[in-house]
This record gives sequence, structure tokens and C-alpha cells, in this order.
Amino acid sequence: MTTQLKVQLYENKEQLNHTHVTEFILLGFGDHHQLLLILLFLLFLFIYIVTMAGNILIILLVATDRHLHTPMYFFLGNLSCLETFCSSNILPRMLSSFLTGRKVISVNACFVQHYFFGFFGGVECYLLSAMSYDRYLAICKPLHYVTMMNGKLCFQLIVSSWFSGFLSITMTTIIMSKLVFCGDNKIDHFFCDTFPIIELFCGDTSTLKWYIYVLCSVFTFPPSILTFTSYTFIIIAIMKIPSATGKQKAFSTCSSHLLVVTIFYGTLMAVYVIPNTDRLNALHKVFSICYTILTPMINPIIYSLRNKEVKEAVRRHISFLVVQNEKKRQT
Repeated sequence: MTTQLKVQLYENKEQLNHTHVTEFILLGFGDHHQLLLILLFLLFLFIYIVTMAGNILIILLVATDRHLHTPMYFFLGNLSCLETFCSSNILPRMLSSFLTGRKVISVNACFVQHYFFGFFGGVECYLLSAMSYDRYLAICKPLHYVTMMNGKLCFQLIVSSWFSGFLSITMTTIIMSKLVFCGDNKIDHFFCDTFPIIELFCGDTSTLKWYIYVLCSVFTFPPSILTFTSYTFIIIAIMKIPSATGKQKAFSTCSSHLLVVTIFYGTLMAVYVIPNTDRLNALHKVFSICYTILTPMINPIIYSLRNKEVKEAVRRHISFLVVQNEKKRQT
């Protein structure tokens, strides 16, 4: 038997062993009674409606109200836009599986969902750091804030945030797309997350996992360090304010953002620090729900309920609509 024939037989054997996977089964939250699935559907449908309504409201307010045409609300509008995309990437597919019981997703659709999940997650890390830097300049360097945080810098920070998210996930997706799946096509998660997909690849994936850990560290540690460093200086500056009223006013402008950052990074770090074992898989899903589903819903609620300027903008728009309706009735 020639060497070429041996190689051909080996390749044919490998092709038989590696079943061609065309679709995945997202196990989600497991098999439950129909009544529980309906309750989960209603719960996540409510979350999706609140998320979309809240974030779209902030986008419209920032775009139309001239009082909100400031760097802080420019970043907030981008964050709301990002959260709208992030929720729409995961929740509609999940709601469909609850309603129809169909848990199958094609390989291409799974990779698309995985790509946008990583893309939006990377963008959010840098966008939150840009917002923290904006608050640092406003509180720690108020005399230089207007000149330093100008329109050009705001635009550069936004563009760099979106580009960094694109760059981080594109490199990972290209590598993953070249690997081969084995026969198992069940993903024990409610969406196409990175490491559950990697578990389905053939062969040793430890090198790929370490590469992704390093890549995530490179793209997430710098913005997270910048974010928490900014807030460290902000807290120090606030503590030096002599009057209690001044302290309260200064802290109120950034406390909502600090709460968002804590929830986002806290749950995100928990997912990737806790070992991914069968015993802890349910805990992974809970933390994943926090930063993929709950955080996009909480953001507009926190910013609208704890921010006087946003509430004033809502009142102005409601008053304007009331006046317009009165004019239509009179005519």
C-alpha cells in the first residue's frame, strides 16, 4: 500500500468520525412543564418590552431634546442603542423557543449570534470606560471639561469603542470558523456563547481557550482598569467637597453609571472566573442572564429614575404632546 493511499484512507476515516454538523440544539433552561415554559415566555417577553421601550425612549430624548445635547447624554444614547441591539440578538430567539418548543438553530445562525454577542459586549466595555472618563473630567477637572471633552474627542471615543468590539470578536470568530465539530451538537446554554461552542470542537481545545482568555484580557482589562481608576479619583474628589449638599449633587451625577458598571463587570467576571463544570452550569446561566438580559433593561430604568435632566426631558415632551393635542381639538 502506497503512502498516498494510506493518507487518503486516513482522511476518509477522519471524515467519517467527524460528523458534518449543520445545526445545534440550544438546551436553554432544560425540559420543563408547558405551564412553566409559558410563564418564562411571559417573563422574558415583559423584560424585552421594557428593555426596548426604555432604551428607545432614551435614544429619542437624546436625539430630540436640545438640553440633552451634551457629551454625557451622547454616550448614554450610544449605550441605549447598543443595549437595544444586544437584547434583540438574544431575546427574540429565546422567546420563540419558549413558544414553539423548537430549540434548533443552524450553525450559521449560531455563529452570527455569537459574533454579535461578542461584538456588543466588547463595545460596551469601552463605552462604559468612555462614560467614566467623561464623569472624571466633569467632576475632577470642571474648569477644563468643556475644552477637553469636545465634540471631536466624543466622536473619537465612540468610534474607537465600536471598532475595538469589532476587532476583538472578528479575530476569535475567524479562528473558530476553521475548526471541525464532532458528532455532538447540543449546546447547554440559552444562546451561542463562546465556551459552550468550543466544547463541541474535535481534539484538544485548551490552546484555543487560552488564546481567547488572553484576547479577552487584552480587550477588556484596559477599559475596566480605566473605568474603576476614574471612579476612584471621582470618589476621592467628592470626599474633598466641604459641603454635604455639594457631595450629594456630585455623586448623584455618577452614581447611576457606577451602579451599571458594577452590575455589568461583576456578573461578566463571575461567568468567566467560575469553573465551567456541569455542577456550576446553572450558576453560569444565571450570571449570563444578568449581563445579557437584565443589564440592558436596568440601564434605562436607572438613568431615567435617578437623573433629573432625563425626567425633565420626559416632562417637556409630555407637555408638548398635551399642548399639540389641545390645539388639534380646538381646530
